[in-house]
Amino acid sequence: MRFRSDPARIRGSIAPLVTPFTDAGDVDHDSLRRLVRWQLAAGTHGISLGGSTGEPSAQTIAERAAGIRTVAAEIADRVPFLPGTGSAKLDETLELTAAARDAGADAALVITPYYARPTQEALHVWYSTVAREFPDLPIVAYNVPSRTAVEIAPETVARLFREHDNFVGVKETTKDFEHFSRVLHAAGPELLVWSGIELLCLPILSLGGVGFVSALANIAPAAVAEMYEAATAGDLHRAREIHYGVHPLVDLLFTETNPAPAKWLMKERGLIASDHVRPPLLGLTDAGQQRVRALAEAGAKYLTPAEVVA
Repeated sequence: MRFRSDPARIRGSIAPLVTPFTDAGDVDHDSLRRLVRWQLAAGTHGISLGGSTGEPSAQTIAERAAGIRTVAAEIADRVPFLPGTGSAKLDETLELTAAARDAGADAALVITPYYARPTQEALHVWYSTVAREFPDLPIVAYNVPSRTAVEIAPETVARLFREHDNFVGVKETTKDFEHFSRVLHAAGPELLVWSGIELLCLPILSLGGVGFVSALANIAPAAVAEMYEAATAGDLHRAREIHYGVHPLVDLLFTETNPAPAKWLMKERGLIASDHVRPPLLGLTDAGQQRVRALAEAGAKYLTPAEVVA
């Protein structure tokens, strides 16, 4: 929790880990620990768990809390930890956010409550409640309208940022790049904004974003981290080279529903013990496997070697 007092240090490539399961469907904490060690060895700037890539809605609150504790212990304050703690229910959101706080998380990533399609005023009340409940924990909104059926408006983000010292930023997972600009314009440059869209990770930096929470970091963490480092060092040629070079790997991730393609490839490469995904998702189809193999070969230069696992 050494980054908790200065959330502006939570920048760069924040890897949103898959949640590894055993073939029987149980959470595989040993594989989860290995993934953290692999990410750190690859140069990842921070770790997240419990975003969409982590299949949170298919887990119990107890399972999610246990995963947060496992990851926090393995990170051991070496890089920032930004776990997802949101749910469609307020009591579950508060319970998970408390678990993250107690485990030593540096901030909490709170998804907009899904399915109910609350108004902007309702979202303001929701996030204000969480912020007031945890005044010493930085709160980051997670805007992913393609999955939640609701979008937190730039004006709502700005209002929360003005009213709560610990409401510090937003992860924007929307392909509407204009939305990024409007959020920063409404709230001001001190708001922390991360991109959750792979091919907008590099562009967000030009608007004042502080980094990205990209599923691509599950298979190419070194490349994603290097792209950030090159861009912020002024080496735009190298940053763009990586941006365009990873296009096949981005397509790979969404061959079928995320995270099934990533998990299948990670198992093939020895990073996790099983590619199991929980219902309602299905494992990668035969056609999907062929497509993933082809795309992995096309982007092989940017895949991080699995052998760095400790």
